[in-house]
Amino acid sequence: MADERAGLIADFIAPLRVEPGSKVRLDRDFDPRYKGNLKKRDGGELLRTGVSLLAEYQERLAAQDTYGVLLCLQALDAGGKDGTVRHVMSGVNPQGVRVSSFKVPSHEELDHDYLWRYARRLPARGEIAIFNRSHYEEVLVVRVHPENLVRRKLPDDVRGPDIWERRYREINHWERYLTDNGFKVVKIFLNLSKEEQRTRFLKRIDLPEKNWKFSAADVRERRHWDEYQHAFSEMLSATSTRWAPWYVVPADRKWFARVCAAAILAHTLMDIDPQYPDVGEEARKALLVAREELEREDGRRKDGR
Repeated sequence: MADERAGLIADFIAPLRVEPGSKVRLDRDFDPRYKGNLKKRDGGELLRTGVSLLAEYQERLAAQDTYGVLLCLQALDAGGKDGTVRHVMSGVNPQGVRVSSFKVPSHEELDHDYLWRYARRLPARGEIAIFNRSHYEEVLVVRVHPENLVRRKLPDDVRGPDIWERRYREINHWERYLTDNGFKVVKIFLNLSKEEQRTRFLKRIDLPEKNWKFSAADVRERRHWDEYQHAFSEMLSATSTRWAPWYVVPADRKWFARVCAAAILAHTLMDIDPQYPDVGEEARKALLVAREELEREDGRRKDGR
């Protein structure tokens, strides 16, 4: 990383990174209310700095046209995924960013392998793609609700007890394939406490402008809280790799979660360190010819011709 700011960002996000090979237990290892030594009054300025960095490096990424970046966002309901995307990506060129949200699979998607619909939304070189929910739904929601495996039309002999370990392995290999081809994969889990989720659900019920966000299905899913915590812990342990690490971002304080997400994505881009392409001699001559033509045009305009 050439940018001197990179070291400061790396130190800031280090406590959030899941070390490859570590055994994660969310309730023990990551505090949803952690905020380091930061104060909320500093959060706005830090977020603006992060957004500015993202804009700078995204432009380089697009100009170089060599690498792409895939950002996977996972969280329980009310975890703040939409707000994180909206705030963190507020300063970037929308032409270089694509956001995909994955809902219940369609009939067409169920007729393919479970990674098919995600592969179709991967970034091109020079782009940032954000998965608002991602292929990890296939080892989270599907694991908590195994009846979804039936909808996947899987052969009986592949629905055994080892299916989750096999899927972890397949996902790790897929992400390694992507990184080997120049597509960086960075993964953020917004870690929300059960009490904060309850508070946010109540706001969605009590505030008319938030009613549209509430679904009774969210409360039904809340009954599976412990199962989800176990599924997340297993997933983080099995799929945080050197080439595609997980970051567990404390999400009880929205301002801090957004600062962290911006820092993690900025760190990924700064690690790539994309450079503007150096035009060749012929292209440079063409630029000079174009400049002369434009200057002559300006001269004619001033002469009234």
